[in-house]
Amino acid sequence: MSYKDIRSFTEMMRALGYPRLISLENFRFPNFTLVAEILQWLVKRYDPNVELPDDIDTEQDRVIFIKSIVQFMAVKGYIKLNAKKLYMADGYAVKELLKLTSLLYEAMRTKTDNDLESLEDDSGISYNFDITSKSGDLKVTRQLASEITVKGASLYDLLLKEIDLRENRGQVLSKQLDITEIEQGIRNATRGLEEEIQKTNTMIENIAADEANLEAKIEKRKMDLERNQKRLQTLKSVRPAFMDEYERLEVELEELYKIYVTKYTWMAYLEQQLEELERLEQELMLQKEEVTKRMVEKLRQDDLLRSEETGNLDDFLIVNVENDAGLSGVPREKPRRPQPAPSGVRRDAHRRVYGSMSGGDKDDDLDTDSDIDLDGEDDDGSEVSDDDQDLENLSDLKIATNSAHADSDNDF
Repeated sequence: MSYKDIRSFTEMMRALGYPRLISLENFRFPNFTLVAEILQWLVKRYDPNVELPDDIDTEQDRVIFIKSIVQFMAVKGYIKLNAKKLYMADGYAVKELLKLTSLLYEAMRTKTDNDLESLEDDSGISYNFDITSKSGDLKVTRQLASEITVKGASLYDLLLKEIDLRENRGQVLSKQLDITEIEQGIRNATRGLEEEIQKTNTMIENIAADEANLEAKIEKRKMDLERNQKRLQTLKSVRPAFMDEYERLEVELEELYKIYVTKYTWMAYLEQQLEELERLEQELMLQKEEVTKRMVEKLRQDDLLRSEETGNLDDFLIVNVENDAGLSGVPREKPRRPQPAPSGVRRDAHRRVYGSMSGGDKDDDLDTDSDIDLDGEDDDGSEVSDDDQDLENLSDLKIATNSAHADSDNDF
């Protein structure tokens, strides 16, 4: 609930003639008694013949009272009130009370305006309600109101002292007046006034002396100001001796600054290019490493395939020899199979491979076969591959087989 709504409600209730003074602080905390009294007064103002329950001591009686008010206003005045907020009886209840209050206030204003119009029609006198011309009076009224408040507070304090002052006043009035004492008092008062007058005259004389001193200081300051202004004009008109050199150095400084900016820009660009080159070199190194790894893997796979083919051919030769030996009846010595390497790959015992893992030139790549020394190399430098050796063994077996068949035919 805003402060504006509470203030409007209190002003409307005062205008409607509510007998009790409503403060802005009455609705800070729940106050059901006040809310019930205001509701009953407003409803009676709206319809004097309405009958409402008066008992609000218990919770049930309060609920019945709020319900009767809400139902009456909904039926008679077509005003919807929130029963929960009214029962809370705090700042939120003011908004509901403001609905009924604004209705009665508008009706009263309408009646007042109609009465004024009828009076103007009857008397022919026009009333001017423009208060813009009385804004000065409003300021004076506020000042007087504040003074009245201050005077009232001081008067209240003085009246509190009246009890003690009354006794003192009675004692003084009961005494007989002594002319000598009165004369002495008058003389003392006169002497005090003379001293005050003398002090005032002395202050006036001092003020005159101070004024003369101030005028002298002002004149001195004016003379200093004029002298400084003349000196300033002289300095402006005279060109310093080092001004030419200053301007020349300033031009040189501008040129040097431009050169500095240009070189700094070039240096930043070159640093950026250097970083790009380093990054590209790093990427190329990584690519070379990947290519080298793939080549090594390919060579390893080729060795595996070659060893597997060699093992299959050896098995085939062994089977043919056994068959020939069975036909001829002559036992033959089984050729020895090469033993597999510890890694599971069959390799010759004396096979050596030469080369490097890094890529070389094209000429080096073409001559890589000359760097490989296999087991079948002769002393004179001739090289025999495994496939050629297998073919020679196979031809020898065929010749032996044919000779065996020829011997068997001769026996028959």
